[in-house]
Amino acid sequence: MEDVMKELWSSRWLCLFIPAIASTLGPVLLVATIRDALADHAIGTEAQLAWQARLLKVEQAMARGDFAEAETLWREAYAAALKSRHWEGVIATGDTYRALGARAGFRAASVSKARQAYLTALFRARSEGSLAGVLITAERFAELGDREVVERCISVARKVAAQSRDPYAGEHLRAFTERWAASAQENDGRGLTP
Repeated sequence: MEDVMKELWSSRWLCLFIPAIASTLGPVLLVATIRDALADHAIGTEAQLAWQARLLKVEQAMARGDFAEAETLWREAYAAALKSRHWEGVIATGDTYRALGARAGFRAASVSKARQAYLTALFRARSEGSLAGVLITAERFAELGDREVVERCISVARKVAAQSRDPYAGEHLRAFTERWAASAQENDGRGLTP
């Protein structure tokens, strides 16, 4: 009988102890998880600064005319930009690769890689709800002459602007679309695509 009582008491104790621990640790683990998830998204974190430092090294190698080293360093910069999980670094690395390709004689390949970077930036800007990011990406595709993707960017920008809390989002979008339409009309008259 005494053994049965001890067993009942110990099982009751466990039934009370486990939920108490879970209710204490649960919120702590939740806060820690959220904090860690948001840590890389804060402006100025190590991940944000890493791609900038690496791009500076790429530019220094380009200035020396060491294009092989610049391309190797660019890969590191691109990896760091991807790790940052933001659109800014991916745009910057795409721009830098276009410049590297133009100077080192592999322009077509650099445009292809930059296009890939810009698409990544577009998806990131959209997921961040960054109208500026979407419009800057659209500008890059306009520079590449990719009319279809610019139109897609404008479509994405409309959705982002509609969900934005920025009271000027609509004006920014309108200004971009007017510039784009004027550029498209001007280039269509000459048989070119903007």
